[in-house]
Parts: sequence; C-alpha cells; structure tokens
Amino acid sequence: MNKLTSFPYNQVLVLGLAKSGEAAAKLLNSSGVSVRVNDQKPFSENPQAQSLHHEGIEVITGGHPLSVLEGVDYVVKNPGIPYTNAIVKAATERGIPVVTEIELAYMLHEGPIVAITGSNGKTTTTTLVYEMLKRSKKPVALAGNIGKVSCEVAQNTVPEETMVMELSSFQLLGTETFKPNVSVFLNLYEAHLDYHKTMEHYGQSKAKIVANQTPQDYAVYNADHQEVRTLVQKTQAQTIPFSLLSEQSEGVWTDGTSVYYKDTFIMKQNEILLEGEHNLENTMAAIAASLLAGATIEGIRKVLTTFTGVEHRLQYVKDVKGRRFFNDSKATNILAAQKALNAFSEPTIWLAGGLDRGQSFEELAPLMKHVKAMVVFGETGEKLREFGTKNGIETILMVDNVKQAAEEAYRISAEQDVILLSPACASWDQYKTFEERGNMFVKAVHTLE
Repeated sequence: MNKLTSFPYNQVLVLGLAKSGEAAAKLLNSSGVSVRVNDQKPFSENPQAQSLHHEGIEVITGGHPLSVLEGVDYVVKNPGIPYTNAIVKAATERGIPVVTEIELAYMLHEGPIVAITGSNGKTTTTTLVYEMLKRSKKPVALAGNIGKVSCEVAQNTVPEETMVMELSSFQLLGTETFKPNVSVFLNLYEAHLDYHKTMEHYGQSKAKIVANQTPQDYAVYNADHQEVRTLVQKTQAQTIPFSLLSEQSEGVWTDGTSVYYKDTFIMKQNEILLEGEHNLENTMAAIAASLLAGATIEGIRKVLTTFTGVEHRLQYVKDVKGRRFFNDSKATNILAAQKALNAFSEPTIWLAGGLDRGQSFEELAPLMKHVKAMVVFGETGEKLREFGTKNGIETILMVDNVKQAAEEAYRISAEQDVILLSPACASWDQYKTFEERGNMFVKAVHTLE
C-alpha cells in the first residue's frame, strides 16, 4: 500500500469527515503524519469519528473551535465546506495551505493522471475514458467525484497505472500543485453559485484543472464554448479541441456522419449507442483524452458500440415491444431535462416531477413539439400538468410514483415511442435519492410485457 513520503508538513488538520475526510485522515495517519480531525457532528452520533479515535487519531467533534488550528501547518478540508467557514478563513489568514484530498492523491500516485471537469457530463466522460483505456488493455484506476475517494484509490495504484479522475469545482478549488497529464474541460454553465457566488469564481475554480500543466501535458477542451476557450487559453499545455460545429485539425470533430481525431477516421456516428448531442460532446472529449492516454482506436470503438450510459444519466433501460425506455433520474434540474428532451426526435412520453423548488418549466416549452404525452408525479405534478396543458399536450396523466408512471406511459404508448424519465426536479419529496427513484423506474420497466 502506497504511503506519503517526504511529506513537508508536521501537523495536519482534516476538516470535515464524510468519505473523503475519513480516507484522508487514515492515509495521513498510516503515513506517520500527525493528524487531527474536526467534524461538526457530535462524537456519539459520529461512527467515522469513533473509528478514527480508536485508531489513535486526535478527534474533535460537535463544533469548529478555532483552537483546532493550534500547531497546524496544513489543512485538508471536505470539498463541501465553504471558504467562509471560520476555520478555513482563519487558516487562510495565517498562511496555512487549505486543500482537498485531491492534493494528497496527487502526492501519492506515481503514474499518469487523466482529469475531467465541467458543469455537465463529467461522470459519463470519466466512465468512457476509463472503459476505453481498460478495453485497450491499459492498467487504469477510477477515482474522484464519481464515488471513489482519490487518495484512497491512490494508495493501491502502481506507477504504470493511469488514474482517471472526475473532479468538481469544489475539489479543484482546493488544489495547489495538482497537475494531470491530460485534462478535460467539458463545458461551463451556471451552477453552484450558492457556493462560488459568481460565474467568474466558478469558472476560475474549474480552470485550476489546467493551471499547473506544462508543455508536455494536454488540455482537451470544448471549442464550441466561448467561456471554456477563454479559460483554457492561459494553460501551458498542448490544447486539443473538440467540436460539434467545425472541423478541428488538432482535435476531435464530426462531419455529421463520422467522427475524426485530426484527420484519422474513428467511427460512424450512428454506431455510437449513447443518445443525444450532449453525449456526442462527451464522447468526443473521451476519444481525445483516451487516445492521448494510450487507448487504441479498436478499444474506443468497442466501448462506444456497447456502452449504453451511466446509471440514471440518460441510461437506456430496455426495448419493450418497440418502445424504448430511458432512465434519466439524475436530471434534477431544468437544464438536465432540457438536454434529455433534446436528445430525441421520436414521439416522446415524458415522465417528470418531484420536489417543488418554485422553479418555472417555461424554458422547456420549445422542446414540447415532439412530446406526445406526459406522466407527472410528486410535489410539482400539478404545476407540470398546467405547463403541459399550456403547451398543447393533450394527454397528461397524474400518478403517485415512478412505478405507476412507467406502467401508465407504457399503456398509452405506441411502437417507436421513447418513454423518458427525466424528472427536472430533485427526488426528496418522495425518495431518499435520485438513485432510488431511478431504480424503482428500471425495476418497473423490467416487469412490463
């Protein structure tokens, strides 16, 4: 198991637990570094803190007293903790580095790194790159925001292994020396402004993925997004564009029927199983990144002709008597539902609803032209029914849950229809997670005949 060597700090504070904080604390402790943990949750209700305490790690819980910084010269914080936090502000004022565990993973992993960020499409692109390298018989590990704590994964990697990382703006903001061999910047849309406050700060946080790259590294970027182009211009890395709109002599592009890397034919566009223009962007980014990381064209083709999507992200579920079912339960906002609805030209039965955050659905009005019916549920059911009626949808059914939604959609469907669960709302009015919601839908689809 890999350990941190030549670690230049004497006393580390791990601020906030959850999976990343627990992994960071264990890594530091096993590497012989003096570590202190501080978490808001009381000790009696905090099994992670109790476990770390049993390992001999100093644990302070139930609040964030400034005294936790005593003797500390390095802070590893949970990505979700804002920089307005009193401990974070005090550490910054004292000149103490405040990082996320991504920095520890970078110190630990000796092999190449492919890192992916963007407002949308990170998980799909990260998964594609990982699978493309794997199919090309390259040693590869998956880490980051995709659900695998990077510094935990890095403890078990070998120098010849490529670590493919999905990174959020929260994680990237807490980096200082982190430098991927290949970076991917997918897109930039308005998001997380409760945390970042401004789009400029959000964009700059994302752009840290290219900040430390050198001329020996590669930065794959979306040439169709002006904001992304501008942010990537500052890197020293070799820039590799991808575009749906124009030929790219130095990157990945399409002529409308085939996909190319520079002047090399990769494959026919209609052979790619993933649906939607946004997924074509993700695919093109993954092609560029995986080729630069050593994937073969054969390996890339094998993945793209079999990969049907990440769970709950426009995931193809099943064809039932000519009706294609798609699970996009991860579409918890208007923008995500917009992309899903835009992915199809066939007659679509749209399943939507969930937690009411007071949002309007009017941005989706132009996409109602090929929606033949709606099945709505949850707190926003009535609001969605009104929206559908206003936009000329004649068949709108209200049901209690997504199981009933799948059954009713199938009942009113015809051959060649797409039945799409893309709720445009969070799940918390009825379900613990969007995964629970999506799993109920998938299970229901598999019972249909």
